[in-house]
Amino acid sequence: MRHAAFLPAFGEFADPVVVVELAAALEAGGWDGLFLWDHVVRPHEPERALVADPWILLAAVATTTSRLRLGPMITPLARRRPQKVARETVTLDHLSRGRLTFGVGLGVDSGGELGRFGEPTDDRARAAVYDEALVLLQALWSGAEVNHHGDHFTAEGVTFLPRPVQQPRIPLWGAARGGGARRPVRRAAGLDGLFPVNTEVDQLLPMLDVVAAERGSLDGYDVVMEAPPDADLDRYEAAGVTWIMRGIDDTRTAADVIAAAAQGPHGPPLS
Repeated sequence: MRHAAFLPAFGEFADPVVVVELAAALEAGGWDGLFLWDHVVRPHEPERALVADPWILLAAVATTTSRLRLGPMITPLARRRPQKVARETVTLDHLSRGRLTFGVGLGVDSGGELGRFGEPTDDRARAAVYDEALVLLQALWSGAEVNHHGDHFTAEGVTFLPRPVQQPRIPLWGAARGGGARRPVRRAAGLDGLFPVNTEVDQLLPMLDVVAAERGSLDGYDVVMEAPPDADLDRYEAAGVTWIMRGIDDTRTAADVIAAAAQGPHGPPLS
């Protein structure tokens, strides 16, 4: 299994300089990745009043590290323009020399970050936008001429170059909830990995049954789970998990988290 830090870019971690210092500590400590929450507002809690843009932070991390895999986890694709996301992701893939993994999902309205900006809050309505956006995004990554006329997006006679460094595409990990609807799991099965949100190991197993049925096997497929500090990692690995995410408590001082990160994924907890 590989090990990554899972960072909410709030509070002290809304400071790009602090996030760059953390990334350097993670890389020096032998971690495999750093993934950032993608939010624009959070519930009104004093410690989360400061919020940074994850894409700018990821660009800073890409320029100051050489090995860490990085990406947003997850981007609610339904509230983004696919053409803008295509340009951002390919540019970041080039900047990082092929280290981007793009986490995508439906998103939630926590903090009102959908409804307060007039975005659809109905899951089915957003799912239709999300599905079409995924199709168009991958077409734009291809480097071929794209002619797309859908219910939600249009791209007429456009060719996006350069193509991503990573081929056949930038890896896509799809979010889904344990015990929830099967459609997000089936959607993730068509991508390169599954990120079960708020899911226990026992809930993961039926999700992977769905993925295996859709794909034919789990060979080469990533299964990414957030695990608490006291988790039995052997149990996660036996269940098929390939990446362990370690959450970072954004109410803890940045200095403490950076010091813990430098001691590696088997050192003191980040939260």
